[in-house]
Amino acid sequence: MTLSRLHKAIEESCPNLANSVQIRIKLMAEGELKDMEQFFDDLSDSFTGTEPEVHKTSVVGLFLRHMILAYNKLSFSQVYKLYTALQQYYQNDEKKAGIDETDMELTNTEELEGKMEKEELDVPLREEEISCSGPLSQKQAEYFLSQQASLLKNDETKALTPAFLQKELNNLLKFNPDFAEAHYLSYLNSLRVQDVFSSTHSLLHYFDRLILTGAESKSNGDEGYGRSLRYAALNLAALHCRFGHYRQAELALQEAIRIAQESNDHVCLQHCLSWLYILEQKRSDSCVLLEHSVKKAVHFGLPYLASLGIQSLVQQRAFAGKTANKLMDALKDSDLLHWKHSLSELIDISIAQKTAIWRLYGRSTMALQQAQMLLSMNSLEAVNVGVQQNNTESFAVVLCHLAELHAEQGCFAAASEILKHLKERFPPSSQHAQLWMLFDQKIQFDRAMNDGKYHVADSFVAGITALNSTEGVYRKAIVLKAQNQMSEAHKLLQKLLIHCQNIKNTEMVISVLLSIAELYWRSSCHTIALPVLLQALALSREYRLQYLASETVLNLAFSQLILGIPEQALNILHTAIEPILAHGAVLDKGCAMFLVAKCQVASAASYSPQKKAEALESAILNLNEAKTYFAKVDCKEQLRDVLYFQARLFHTLGKTQERNKCAMLFRQVHQELPAHGVPLINAFK
Repeated sequence: MTLSRLHKAIEESCPNLANSVQIRIKLMAEGELKDMEQFFDDLSDSFTGTEPEVHKTSVVGLFLRHMILAYNKLSFSQVYKLYTALQQYYQNDEKKAGIDETDMELTNTEELEGKMEKEELDVPLREEEISCSGPLSQKQAEYFLSQQASLLKNDETKALTPAFLQKELNNLLKFNPDFAEAHYLSYLNSLRVQDVFSSTHSLLHYFDRLILTGAESKSNGDEGYGRSLRYAALNLAALHCRFGHYRQAELALQEAIRIAQESNDHVCLQHCLSWLYILEQKRSDSCVLLEHSVKKAVHFGLPYLASLGIQSLVQQRAFAGKTANKLMDALKDSDLLHWKHSLSELIDISIAQKTAIWRLYGRSTMALQQAQMLLSMNSLEAVNVGVQQNNTESFAVVLCHLAELHAEQGCFAAASEILKHLKERFPPSSQHAQLWMLFDQKIQFDRAMNDGKYHVADSFVAGITALNSTEGVYRKAIVLKAQNQMSEAHKLLQKLLIHCQNIKNTEMVISVLLSIAELYWRSSCHTIALPVLLQALALSREYRLQYLASETVLNLAFSQLILGIPEQALNILHTAIEPILAHGAVLDKGCAMFLVAKCQVASAASYSPQKKAEALESAILNLNEAKTYFAKVDCKEQLRDVLYFQARLFHTLGKTQERNKCAMLFRQVHQELPAHGVPLINAFK
């Protein structure tokens, strides 16, 4: 802090003291070395007498005694260096003040006021003010490290940039290479930018310095050395697991388990068991291992680990198709544990988990409610003023779901605002940025597909694949299907189906099966599509994916319509359309209403003229509703098909004016988005 800023800070709280400080520093800096010695002698006198000016045990008293003791330990050459440093400090401020006075003479009042306001606004944001420009005392270094570590956890945007923070840490380590905490912060900083080599290097150095300095041994006796080793192995396993190096993670975890068993450290073993589950779930069902972990964590009084275990168990059972009420009961029990122990972070995770579960089951209204609940909650943890503690993965997940929900309802402006907020809260260099990047790419892809711009949609596939390979391959197949490259799309979907079945991604398996069925329709192989759709329906009902089940039923209804049994198609439509209208995306609502209209028209073929006219009028109303939905998401291809169908119906009913209006609108859309040789009414979506 410069002298002028120090003077200003003191003046705001105590003007008289500010003048005294200014005078004292000026006397010492412009005087001689003995003036500084006299200052420290006067400090010692402030503790003497029956009523001393400062009590020895007060905060100020302890600080002054600490300063006097440090001064008395200095050699003569060190005292002289301190005095010259004080003179330099004072002179630098005087020079700056002189430059400012010259500028004042050359600048008018308005410009000066604007400049001062800008400087005041810029001062707190400058990284140079936060940084440690030279050798710091132990306390200063510890404060700097704890401040940056807290910001990395709670509000990464307020912390120093990765490059600048690393520069400061290197500066700290240059003066004190054995500073273990600096190595650990360097490890956290390397994780921000996904630097495997640097993060591993810093983590190993941290535990090496911890053992060499004896910091653990002082507090834990002979046990400290072994404790450092087993937690070093455990942290190394977690690091490898984070970067997807599962073989190396397994080896490090085995080492941690061996050392923990030798030392009979049950707490470390519990952490090892939790990480063992994470490694095992990548390969096989590990439900038994997880249940054992939760029971042991409760037994040893580790609520944080127990709650995380319950959360993982709920997630696993959600993918296994357990009913929502049982999962919510389990989450309710874990919530009681969170509130009892004030585990703020886990409360956030629990609500984000509920949001994701309702999305999985296709209940968008419930998911929206949970998302809003988390966003309106206040944190239980006390953090510094101006620091948001909401920059966690839970908030990133919830905001991404919220953006997708708005995009599905055609509120693209609102979705863009949410994504813009996500970009500000989680910059591209932050660890959770990949979440919003994926959702952003998916939303833009869907918009391009709705707009019929398949070449634009294809350009987003590479970005989606980089973030999620399975999703990227599926989107590529959708583009190929839209471009009528049926054989290429079919090959890609078959490979993806086998892959998803191997990794047990049921949700994607059902989506792939529905796309394969659509390929069969487009190739006029309607009977071959039926077994595929029945397989998708069986899976969606087995895993209780209600929304996908409803979508599959709509596809089955379309198959029945094509096979010439529209009455049966209408009957099953009534059972499936309610969840679509209640929780579905706007595009799916439009497709459902369009399908209802098609079935009504097909069924009316055998009706009497009067009844047929009523059925056609009803179909036109449903088409109007479908048209509203398609217009909301700017889906021009479907809009063109609806207008064509309406024009045909108005022509049948003899309504020439309405027919001509629909024909004109159809022509406008058709010129903008011409068909590519595919029959207009030969697809459900």
